[in-house]
Amino acid sequence: MRTETPYNPLDKKNLGVSVADALLARQIGPLPPAERFLGAGIYALYYSGTYAAYKAIAAADKEGKTPVPIYVGKAVPAGARKGGLGLDIPAGAVLYNRLAEHAESIQGTKNLDIKHFACRYLVVDDIWIPLGESLLIEMFSPIWNRLIDGFGNHDPGKGRYQQQRSPWDVLHPGRSWAEKLQPHSKSEKDLLKAVETYLTKKPKA
Repeated sequence: MRTETPYNPLDKKNLGVSVADALLARQIGPLPPAERFLGAGIYALYYSGTYAAYKAIAAADKEGKTPVPIYVGKAVPAGARKGGLGLDIPAGAVLYNRLAEHAESIQGTKNLDIKHFACRYLVVDDIWIPLGESLLIEMFSPIWNRLIDGFGNHDPGKGRYQQQRSPWDVLHPGRSWAEKLQPHSKSEKDLLKAVETYLTKKPKA
């Protein structure tokens, strides 16, 4: 006789699903959002442009399929970033500011256009933010999270430019501080081949 596992709404994964579903139920809008807002939370970025390596991602929206995020991220209050839970700490506009930073990074590149990007975002109670982000990454395996990392990086500062340029900055050069970093061990050609392989093998959402 088969035993059914009882559904537990408070199970960690089920709680994560509820946060992810709430984000995915929101309308996709411009990056950055037109109006500044307060709060911390999670977000997903979408691409619909003409960069050849990402044609499989851009095609989803044009073909009427469920849009697949190119990147998923979170913005937490400053206290949470320093190792605390961040509970009840005023978040300020951290989520909006993070989206605005991403828009600035894209605008600084030589081969991406901000008009081809959009976002969904959700203001979330602090404790659920990491869980929601982790589940969304697991669900979609966004290429800028899983393979071409470095999009969310900041200027490491003077004296720290001995580290490698990120794969993202190799494919999308233009951020002035990234130009000061050391060359990456993989060439642009190598990374483009990896992108092609990844998007060919990755299950479609």
